[in-house]
Amino acid sequence: MSATELLHRYLGQCPLIAIVRGLTPAEAEATGEAVREGGIRIIEVPFNSPEPLKSIELLARKFGNSMLVGAGTVLTVEQVRQVKEAGGRIIVSPDTNPDVIAASAEAGLVSSPGYFTPSEGFAAIRAGATSLKLFPAEGASPSVLKAHLAVLPRNIPLMIVGGIKPDNMRPWLDAGAAGFGLGSGLYKPGQSPADTLARTRAYVAGVRQ
Repeated sequence: MSATELLHRYLGQCPLIAIVRGLTPAEAEATGEAVREGGIRIIEVPFNSPEPLKSIELLARKFGNSMLVGAGTVLTVEQVRQVKEAGGRIIVSPDTNPDVIAASAEAGLVSSPGYFTPSEGFAAIRAGATSLKLFPAEGASPSVLKAHLAVLPRNIPLMIVGGIKPDNMRPWLDAGAAGFGLGSGLYKPGQSPADTLARTRAYVAGVRQ
């Protein structure tokens, strides 16, 4: 299965990505189970979390093909290699580093780099990006997204990240968003699995309204 097919498979089940920044390996499996039970099928552990590779390994082993597991805040080619070795299958970056994007594509991994302008978006696509992440969305708007989609290829899913809440997704979807990355609104370090489950369900209900 290609990276594009892989991403579409999981986005088709639920167009949300859980960003569990600050997750520890001891919390990984229980938190992942809460996210999965709540309905989200993609989870990323940012590199600026404690022992992110260990958490990715635990999540990938536990959930196999039932979830798409990977890393966020990926900044180097070496980190791409480490994520793949840990069993991760999606690489999310805050920037459009062409070396990281190309390394992800060459490894057969989903590449979702952050961008903010059409120029950055096209540069990422040329490097091999599977999807694009409009970040930080707090500095943009659905109108900006709609303008971007007038020129960016429609076959590249465009995810919205930053400031997303269960009740503010509809304008972005109407403008053409393919989905959303959910950070502190979904998960904060030390949060209980029960709280994570409740927040996940609220977001899933919000995106399906």
